Amino acid sequence: MKILHVTPHLGGGVGKAHAALSAALPKNAVEQTFLLLEQPRDPRYANLIAENGAAVVVAGDLGHIARLANAADIVQFEFWNHPRLFECLARCEFPAMRSVFWSHISGLAPPIIQPGLMQEAARFVFTTEASLSMSALKAVSEPGNIRVINSGFGFAGAPKHTPRHNGKLTIAYLGTVDFVKMHPVFFDTVDRLDADNVLISVWGNVDLSGDVARYARAMRHPERIAFRGETAAPAVALSQADIFFYPLQSDHYGTAENVLIEAMSLGLVPVVMNNPAEMAIVRDGENGFVAHSTEQCISLLQMLLSSPEQRSRISQNAVRYVTENRMPLQAAQEFMILWLGLLGEPARRCDFRRAIGESPADWFLATQHLSGAGRESAGRHVAGKPAKGSLAHFESIFAGDTSLTRLRG
Repeated sequence: MKILHVTPHLGGGVGKAHAALSAALPKNAVEQTFLLLEQPRDPRYANLIAENGAAVVVAGDLGHIARLANAADIVQFEFWNHPRLFECLARCEFPAMRSVFWSHISGLAPPIIQPGLMQEAARFVFTTEASLSMSALKAVSEPGNIRVINSGFGFAGAPKHTPRHNGKLTIAYLGTVDFVKMHPVFFDTVDRLDADNVLISVWGNVDLSGDVARYARAMRHPERIAFRGETAAPAVALSQADIFFYPLQSDHYGTAENVLIEAMSLGLVPVVMNNPAEMAIVRDGENGFVAHSTEQCISLLQMLLSSPEQRSRISQNAVRYVTENRMPLQAAQEFMILWLGLLGEPARRCDFRRAIGESPADWFLATQHLSGAGRESAGRHVAGKPAKGSLAHFESIFAGDTSLTRLRG
């Protein structure tokens, strides 16, 4: 069975997920090719995938993509709001094919997912159960092609954290250290804790002149925060902590929340906000805690700091939950079932252009509004650096495109 994965790149969570999956899939049953739409900036996961026996190639042009799709049994699009992927979907003359979308965005807030894409795909697979509540699904005429397969996995064989009953406890955060995803309640909460026996470790790339660092310096107790920077060994970094405090913005773009699952697999006690993606993982009072406000964050952390028995109970439950529900072998088996079922269906032509439009401006607006909306609606996406999927990102890829220029007009 030949699977062609079409993906903008293999960095971040997508690359990590496929590195784990490619190792878990049966080699005698699946032949994988990963077709990258841009040159890899970080080849780490691409290299791991190649070591697992898959082919990793960079697309030459749209014709190259179409030829590889024609030679595959199944074409799987690793979907998120990347400009190159939208260009590929709208402009490539794909042959009749059996198509799968694995969505690495939730669709619950911008970037949204157009119902037309879900209908055109033979199978549309979400990475979080939370996506099943999105309003766009009401417009999908054949919801039977919708599936959920998680892409966040726990560490296998990593050293578990050892609960501490004496000395200082460590609260950790690892991930995007930017208020585009991280919630300021993190700093508000740890600043107000009534505790002298706690260390706060923040792992991730941080701009020391940016908003997050300024916010931290304005705390009453800025000395509580230690910015540790990025780590190449997240299992080691997390295993040094007791509690994983992971409050995210309500409209964040994440789905599987890999690092949350990784922390739980090591036995850290998670405390998260009541966002759909996190609540699809953390069961309040069972394998972690879900907070609805700053005050609740404070009371939960305060309780955990003073209760080794609660930490131990939740820690064991978190490890058990990940072991039973969030490991690569389980997702690999689910994909095998999906792919084998799809092989029994005929290949068909897909009109992705009808769902997302013809121009870069159409593609960008298709990620923001179900209606394909007006230029005034692009306003809050104009400013700032070219973060992934932003208007600035589209402009950096399609420099000088007149349709994008009109959005700013």
